Amino acid sequence: MARMLILMVLITVAGPVQAECYADYKAKQDDPLRLAYGVAQVSDGNCDPGSAAGELAGRLAAAGWELLSVMSTFGPEGLGERQASAGDHFLRY
Repeated sequence: MARMLILMVLITVAGPVQAECYADYKAKQDDPLRLAYGVAQVSDGNCDPGSAAGELAGRLAAAGWELLSVMSTFGPEGLGERQASAGDHFLRY
């Protein structure tokens, strides 16, 4: 019985970890030209700059923005240092 309990605990602890993922990006709008720096949450499976760009491009385009670049991807520990710089574009898209 104790072995079964230990096995169940190990399976629970060793299961897949779902980590939050965020990306900071640069985007623009034309006529008149507007540039923006923002931070957005992306899917865990898109937690690299290239994959995050694919996910963010559509979201931003729907709001009239063109994605210029994804600067980096990071976990929740990086949110605080980026919030002031992102301003209104912090977790907006």
